Amino acid sequence: MSINTIKDKVVVIAGGAKNLGGLIAEDFAKQGAKAIVVHYNSSSTQASAEVTVAKIEALGTKAIAIQADLTSAEANKRLFEDTIKAFGHPDIAINTVGKVLKKAIVEVSEDEYDQMSAVNAKAAFFFLKEAGKNLNENGKVCTIVTSLLGAFTPFYAAYAGMKAPVEHFTRAAAKEFGERGISVTAIGPGPMDTPFFYSEEGADAIAYHKTAAALSAFSKTGLTEIEDIVPYIRFVVTEGWWMTGQTILVNGGYTTK
Repeated sequence: MSINTIKDKVVVIAGGAKNLGGLIAEDFAKQGAKAIVVHYNSSSTQASAEVTVAKIEALGTKAIAIQADLTSAEANKRLFEDTIKAFGHPDIAINTVGKVLKKAIVEVSEDEYDQMSAVNAKAAFFFLKEAGKNLNENGKVCTIVTSLLGAFTPFYAAYAGMKAPVEHFTRAAAKEFGERGISVTAIGPGPMDTPFFYSEEGADAIAYHKTAAALSAFSKTGLTEIEDIVPYIRFVVTEGWWMTGQTILVNGGYTTK
């Protein structure tokens, strides 16, 4: 079995119920994954997770849905334990979990700060920890961050600021896990055409973002589409394994570092 392929591999996808995570799950099933664990956060996304599992199974890949609030270390541990019980040790771990907040620093409450930290940084850290402990040799890990890490902009301190630590988590994990052949990357999409984007943006901001990328005119919405991101995820967990410890901004020329 080739080490740089999705075929016959066990995959765990945090936030795999819908949107980008759901599309990754379907794509990996089409690539011949042996089994896929579709993680979802709460009862509000359970139905979507079950639909995604059904789509995966229809493509001939085994699948289960697992609920967990990954803002606790214990929940991340259980997610990987349950994955191993169902299918054996995973080969690929993808974390798409995130929460957006657009608000001025002077308006962010302590509760909002804590929530953004828990979802965007703490969950990512402990997902990486469990991936490092439980992935098979030559495994692959990828975390979804944001292209705002390359932007100089107001109002996203609590969001981009809490995604920023994942860059260093990624570098450190790449060094620490590399002796087992495990590569670790982060992908930062531009503003994506998903409900998470529209829920935080006003009409003027939406209009701006739809024209801000160099390639906006060639996108069906002007934004980053989830279909634009999946090939990069597929690449970094297969032929692109030699690129490790990196954060790659994929945004059609929206911003760069």
